[in-house]
Amino acid sequence: MKPLKIVQNDSLLEPYSDALQGRYDYALRKEKELVGNNANLSEFATGYLFFGLHKVKRNWFFREWAPNATAIYIIGDFNDWKKSEDYRLQPLENGVWEGRFGEKSMAHGDLYKLLIEWNGGYGERIPAWARRVVQDEHTKIFSAQVWSPEEEYKFKIKKFKPSTSPLLIYECHIGMATEEEKVGTYDEFRRNVLPRVIEAGYNCLQIMAIQEHPYYGSFGYHVSSFFAASSRFGTPEELKQLIDEAHQNGLAVIMDIVHSHAVKNEVEGLGRFDGTPYQYFHGGDRREHPAWDSLCFNYNKNEVLHFLLSNCKFWIEEYKFDGFRFDGVTSMIYRNHGLGQDFLSYSDYYNMNQDGDALCYLTLANKLIHEVNPYAITIAEEMSGLPELAVSFDDGGMGFDYRMAMGLPDFWIKYIKEVKDEDWMAGHIYWEMINRRLGEKTISYAESHDQALVGDKTIIFRLIDSDMYWHMQKGDETLLVNRGIALHKMIRLITSTTINGGYLNFMGNEFGHPEWIDFPREGNGWSYYYARRQWSLRDNDKLLYHDLAVFDEAMIRLIKSEKKFNELPIEKVWDNEGDQLVAYKRKNLLFVFNFNGQKSFVDYGILVKKGTYEVVLDTDDKQFGGFGFNDNKVQHITQPSHLKNKEWLRLYIPSRSAMVLRLKQ
Repeated sequence: MKPLKIVQNDSLLEPYSDALQGRYDYALRKEKELVGNNANLSEFATGYLFFGLHKVKRNWFFREWAPNATAIYIIGDFNDWKKSEDYRLQPLENGVWEGRFGEKSMAHGDLYKLLIEWNGGYGERIPAWARRVVQDEHTKIFSAQVWSPEEEYKFKIKKFKPSTSPLLIYECHIGMATEEEKVGTYDEFRRNVLPRVIEAGYNCLQIMAIQEHPYYGSFGYHVSSFFAASSRFGTPEELKQLIDEAHQNGLAVIMDIVHSHAVKNEVEGLGRFDGTPYQYFHGGDRREHPAWDSLCFNYNKNEVLHFLLSNCKFWIEEYKFDGFRFDGVTSMIYRNHGLGQDFLSYSDYYNMNQDGDALCYLTLANKLIHEVNPYAITIAEEMSGLPELAVSFDDGGMGFDYRMAMGLPDFWIKYIKEVKDEDWMAGHIYWEMINRRLGEKTISYAESHDQALVGDKTIIFRLIDSDMYWHMQKGDETLLVNRGIALHKMIRLITSTTINGGYLNFMGNEFGHPEWIDFPREGNGWSYYYARRQWSLRDNDKLLYHDLAVFDEAMIRLIKSEKKFNELPIEKVWDNEGDQLVAYKRKNLLFVFNFNGQKSFVDYGILVKKGTYEVVLDTDDKQFGGFGFNDNKVQHITQPSHLKNKEWLRLYIPSRSAMVLRLKQ
């Protein structure tokens, strides 16, 4: 048998060829087993059209999977929350229960739950397939809600094709997107924040915390209701309008999807839905995640695969999401969740520690998503560096379009914390930016929401520390502030312009949002002070926050100025560790970085292609909070050298600055 293409492309995978082939074959067998008489995975993954509450003509239908249940009743506003034979479900085959009710049995807005009985007990539960879940403002109790508005939202853009060359992602959280000390809404985000993202030039929104979660402070990662858009931010119609308006302005919208684990809650979540601990999850010692205080799905169960695959299709079909960033992939694919383990060689990947069922699920999820929408975007948050992650299924991979370059923020944190300014090695920094697997596209980023949480620090806070409270006004900068502003821009510029797939920024970090993210909790008096974004700092042109935002816009604009920027070859043209200077080019763009904090260089020579170069971006420009030492209107003409195809480009390069020049054609 001919080896999979992934093995042909990487000879180091040859010893693990059988494992990769076995994984590939298992996915094919499982797909065939699941699809059955259906034409494809897309036809199979339609559970959301069968399960849950649906109004069909003049009747309400409700279905649920609860194999251990002995009786199930719907209780709610319509029957005074009391068990009633009129609202009893009837058992079908394979643990499925069904109820048919008259048109007046319930109405839009009614609250309800399931009362599930099993041998030896009973409990109130929110339906697993509920599309709307709300929390009582006073009692804090969650309930499902009948959602059947007279006028459902009608999308103006029914089919949207994302721009992905490159993918420029604005990672955001709806609730904390407002400056007010409260939970923001979908509608407020659409009116107040979406225009900012459009103006900044990003072409993709990545929205966190969409799936309903009981605890706001979990950042949306302890999901309870997988088919319900979080009601704390507004209605389904308001979320649909936000996505539609983003599409109208050329932005793709992807969501953080959490299929790596689920909240332990039993009343709100799936914990012991039908009285058993193992309906959706592993039993025994694999049931609970040792680090996340959550439950781990059993991907070996076909019913669980049906639930999760249907969930993927639901968000694309119902809300027009353009794809997903899969959270916690490392935790899924290793039995030890990747905890406390270093991945130093291929043997660390291909062993009995891998969860073949989770790998199969993710492979099928990618296949399904691209069946439903060929232009969909899938991104894996995976830190071990598993080789086949972002390789197509046909070539033997799992089929993700991109992998998160999770080593980059770790690299920047380590450099800022541990390396003295005079020891910053420009060539080493460049190498870290481009060190990735051949043939796999990555999402590069200097920091995401992870680096902004309490217990960590954003880049700007690491660089400037407490001086950012007192000295961010123009004309009142300290040396520490000037250093921080300069490096903040340089770090972002070298990270974003060495991409091979896309670039990500977390909401507010583009202008150096101060402090950290801390959601309301008992320890901070349930305060929203740190769970918001202070847009007024960005809008105040007397503050350096404003200038950082202006730079970010110029940087994004530059990247978009070259067609398929991320696909352009990267070539290092100069590297002098003694000077702390590195230069590289992409097509006609030349990027020059001087990380030296002590020296500016006059008439510094770099060997490049002959021609005239003009400056198109300069981090030291005054409009970006710099000193403006260069006259960027001057055109730079190369001078002869001893090399046949290279000439000297002589530049004035201020300390701690970077510039981008374009070769005129």
